[in-house]
Amino acid sequence: MATHKLLLLAGDGIGPEVMAEVKRVIGWLEARGIAAFAVEEDLVGGCAYDAHGAAISDAAMERAKAADAILLGAVGGPKWANVPYEARPEAGLLRLRKELALFANLRPALCYPALADASSLKREVVEGLDILIVRELTGGVYFGEPKTILDLGNGQKRAIDTQVYDTYEIDRIGRVAFELARTRRNKVTSSEKHNVMRSGVLWKEVITALHAKDYADVELEHQLADSLAMQLVRWPKQFDVIVTDNLFGDILSDIASMLTGSLGMLPSASLGAVDPATGKRAAMYEPVHGSAPDIAGRGIANPIAMIGSLGMALRYSFGLGEVADKIDAAIAGVLAAGHRTADIRAPGGPIVGTQDMGAAIVAELDKLSA
Repeated sequence: MATHKLLLLAGDGIGPEVMAEVKRVIGWLEARGIAAFAVEEDLVGGCAYDAHGAAISDAAMERAKAADAILLGAVGGPKWANVPYEARPEAGLLRLRKELALFANLRPALCYPALADASSLKREVVEGLDILIVRELTGGVYFGEPKTILDLGNGQKRAIDTQVYDTYEIDRIGRVAFELARTRRNKVTSSEKHNVMRSGVLWKEVITALHAKDYADVELEHQLADSLAMQLVRWPKQFDVIVTDNLFGDILSDIASMLTGSLGMLPSASLGAVDPATGKRAAMYEPVHGSAPDIAGRGIANPIAMIGSLGMALRYSFGLGEVADKIDAAIAGVLAAGHRTADIRAPGGPIVGTQDMGAAIVAELDKLSA
């Protein structure tokens, strides 16, 4: 049995609490002889700044580059609101994405049957929802240069952020989206703002040409990002795979996350290119939720997104798709049995804590494996 090198970066806020439940599932996988892991741990975010004066240390980056996959909890919190900009907790996350070239962010939005009433939308709008947002992660306005604030004098300043995309960046994220659509319902919706942004004009041109050249068997539609945001809350089940840039992907995936009832439910994967020599790719997996400092340390955080992120690692990094399916089934079974953390409870219904939810999922895995 291959041993998978896994780096755990729990981070800040509720990160350590939800990561502890991932360790519980890892322990179950190893005890069952299903998978073997060489696990290392390190710091990222505000806790790394406290320890090293940087949001991630060079040593942690070297561990990340050597790992087969990284699991990250969450970064940030008001404690670090006034640290230098280049040392802010989010800088650790951005450095990981950039130096590992994690250009493809996969954010599924799946509504479990038991949670159809937890969404702020009507049951008929979200029941059976299963969409996947593919977000370009290493380009666009978050990384484009120049990025600065200029002092113009006379009490005036000018802030500059630059939206930049090259053809190859759009082509490679488009290929990821089309390939994934072929494994799903065979439809891609490409989203940008070509009506007001030149980067959107190029984005639409490249995606259209790629589709005609290599993916004509996949249905393709284009939607302006603002219109797509509206459609996500009007009738989200019209979508299968959505591919978009870094900024719009950030916004649209957060909208999609709330369709499922809670940010605490959604995992994500950030993937690099496949190395043709080894067949491996750099990869980082993390829940979509943030560090939630208001509930940190109280034992009430929802660990499902973090456990789901482990499931995505099993699927995309370790070739253990059937095991990932079993984890998804265990989560669905626990929810169907009525287990709810505070963020997804029914009005007046019972609440379980972080540890109890993790234990329930492992118990459900035992039942499914009996």
